[in-house]
Amino acid sequence: MKILENVIANKNLLFTDASTGVSTPVGTLYRSLGLNPVEKGLIFLYNDNQVPSIEVLLNFYGTAHAIAVLGQKLHPEFKERLEAEYRPKYIFDPSREEVQGYSLKEFSETVKIFAKEDYQPEVTIHPDIKILLSTSGTTGVPKLVKLSDENLYQNAVSILQYMPILESDVVPLNVPINFVYGFSIFTTNCMRAGRIVCTDKDIMQKAFWDEMEEYGYSTLGGVPYLYENLNRIGFFRKDSTSLRYMTHTGGVINAELRKTIFNYCLEFDKQFFAQYGQTEAGGRMAYLTTDGLLEEETSIGTPVHGGSFQIDEETDELLFLHSSISGGYANKLEDLSTYEQPKLLHTGDTGRRGQNGLYYITGRIKRIMKLFGIRLNLDEVEFILKNELEGNTVVCLNGNDKKIIVLYDNIEIDPQTITETIKNKLRINPQYVRTEHIKSFPLSQNGKINYPLLQNLQHENI
Repeated sequence: MKILENVIANKNLLFTDASTGVSTPVGTLYRSLGLNPVEKGLIFLYNDNQVPSIEVLLNFYGTAHAIAVLGQKLHPEFKERLEAEYRPKYIFDPSREEVQGYSLKEFSETVKIFAKEDYQPEVTIHPDIKILLSTSGTTGVPKLVKLSDENLYQNAVSILQYMPILESDVVPLNVPINFVYGFSIFTTNCMRAGRIVCTDKDIMQKAFWDEMEEYGYSTLGGVPYLYENLNRIGFFRKDSTSLRYMTHTGGVINAELRKTIFNYCLEFDKQFFAQYGQTEAGGRMAYLTTDGLLEEETSIGTPVHGGSFQIDEETDELLFLHSSISGGYANKLEDLSTYEQPKLLHTGDTGRRGQNGLYYITGRIKRIMKLFGIRLNLDEVEFILKNELEGNTVVCLNGNDKKIIVLYDNIEIDPQTITETIKNKLRINPQYVRTEHIKSFPLSQNGKINYPLLQNLQHENI
């Protein structure tokens, strides 16, 4: 297991419980449960980024088990449907006192795991499958992406070619590891950094900033919506002395906010890495350094080391080549018997390559609408509006190819500014634009704006 071997090799690594301050060396934590290394099955790990979750992950990573890393806050009925579909051998979920058909076993003083009674393996899990992560946009019983240790290791090695991680770094697990971005932050920093602080606090909570001051966090990570909120509360107006660099993924940051972040980094000697990635590629696929923030607003930069992009000539879809590409999807237990790694990953994003060698995302294939026969990219409309509105958050939706629906959450925005911008920049008559104030944008579990939900909510009004 290359990931675990490299984590263990980082001998000075400590894992700190944010709430108690108690630290445990990696050499103690990864083998604390006394597991049989050749035992094979499927474990559901409902994660909350706290020490017991990390302890279970590291211990089971060193065995032959496949590990589905899921969110602990999933609805109980959702968990039940998922467990009925996959019938895992073990379930780690501190939020529940009992699970039907399972017995609670004590593996250590702090870790209790549900074990399936009279367990009989129904399928032979493919030996390459190590980690299962849910795709970010799924509802109901999700598709799980089948990732191998080699996938994750190759992606981590690529990231470490540009990420400035130091042995002295103190890294908060503020991004859930059940999302590929959080898992990638976890693995790369476990391989290089000096301390991982296990916390369930969100960056927008005061308690998180109290912890940051106490432990001296070196880095922060988040999706664009988080940085938009940080900008709104004035984060970029003053220095955070322990902070050395920030990372982001999950969508392009608008040009106005990029300028703000660039100026912050310049004034206070920080670094910022705008990144592009998907679960199906094990994490991060491209990156843009701080200097690149002023290039163009839609740039994702250059592919990570060992990877390359192609543009489909017919559809403009961005295609990715790298050894980190996963072995397909699982929709049920039987799908875990196979692992088939394609040479190319179809990202679902449209893109182009600039003369400067940088790549640009122009939108999602599913975010294209036709307004009276005119092809319109809703992502591009959002970029234009955000830049005009000084980085304020807006969401553009398709009104049955008859209207552009624009939602905004800042009550101080004049909706006429929105319609006039679309008219002047895109030559679209305001009568085909509907604006609406929304108190707050619903978020998916990974912190991104929940576009499918917003589209469904708007459908009855279209």
